[in-house]
Amino acid sequence: MRTPVVLVTGVSPDAMDATLVSLQWDLPQAVAVRHHIDVERQLLTRVVSDVTGVLDRAEVDLEHACVSCALREDVVPTIERLARDGRWGTVVAHLPVGADAAQVCHVLTWDARLARHLRVAGVVTAVAGPTVVDDLLGDALMAERGVATSHEDERGVGEVASGMVEHADVVVVTGEREPAGLALLRTLARPGARVVAGPELLDGALVADGLHDHAATTAWASPYRTQDVPSPDVPDVWQVDLRSDRAFHPDRLLEGLEDLGSGRHRSRGCFWLPTRPGRALEWDGAGGQLSIGAGESWGRRPAQTRLVLTGVGARPDHLEEAFEALLMTTAEEASGQSWQRPVDGFEPWLGPVREIA
Repeated sequence: MRTPVVLVTGVSPDAMDATLVSLQWDLPQAVAVRHHIDVERQLLTRVVSDVTGVLDRAEVDLEHACVSCALREDVVPTIERLARDGRWGTVVAHLPVGADAAQVCHVLTWDARLARHLRVAGVVTAVAGPTVVDDLLGDALMAERGVATSHEDERGVGEVASGMVEHADVVVVTGEREPAGLALLRTLARPGARVVAGPELLDGALVADGLHDHAATTAWASPYRTQDVPSPDVPDVWQVDLRSDRAFHPDRLLEGLEDLGSGRHRSRGCFWLPTRPGRALEWDGAGGQLSIGAGESWGRRPAQTRLVLTGVGARPDHLEEAFEALLMTTAEEASGQSWQRPVDGFEPWLGPVREIA
């Protein structure tokens, strides 16, 4: 029988702690493990507890203080060790603040040795109700909040928190809750995911029973998703789904990134460039912070450009026009112009053209 594992993620330490406590008390046969990365000291702290109290506390020296090292060197091995112990029915893992669950889910799903006795039962993302809109759509950086996972962590809080909500099976809101914040969470979350208004309302048994569907989660969180997104059914939240089979014009995109990437909204999706026609390129932004990167090959899939933008309040009226202005025109596509350029201006983000195209 495989031991269920519940993963707790978030960018708010207080919200994550409250959610962990709720799960621990709701699942009396559970063991909880909390990991914390101390970037300055290059240490990973591990605390293991159950309803009887703290069972183990340790500090692990990291060669490099980052999420990948922490997951590889202690988080996943500890989850495995606790599951093999046989004393507990569920392992609840409080991941380091700012650490996404996707990597752990991938390892526990596809590592044949681990998958024989472990299964991800649920991914729970904890958010702070009073600041949820700012956390998802604001321009603060992880380092400015004191929750960076490494010295090189330049991510925005919104990018990290939004990605966690999109990957979650359950989103738990702690503290005071605003209607706009709850509506935003429901819009970003995967269809079928639960948004719970308070850790005291979290049903631990339901989560541990097996809410997580790895394939459905991966499809929703993917920048290359093809399914339609449900329209927000509340006036507080707006969403625009911009799609085309045409590429972005590299020169216009380089000059006009801010037209779609800036602003108090969440934006994510994929696009392609005529200078790199075989590569799907990823777009991931929130609150004016924008990351673009080289993804996988299109393979047999038709190339597409699709961005989904989500925000709160008045919807900007320029988005469709700005999107269209960045796309290659039909005349440009038909001109026969060669796009075999040695450089296209996107090398700092996507690497050399010759290596990617």
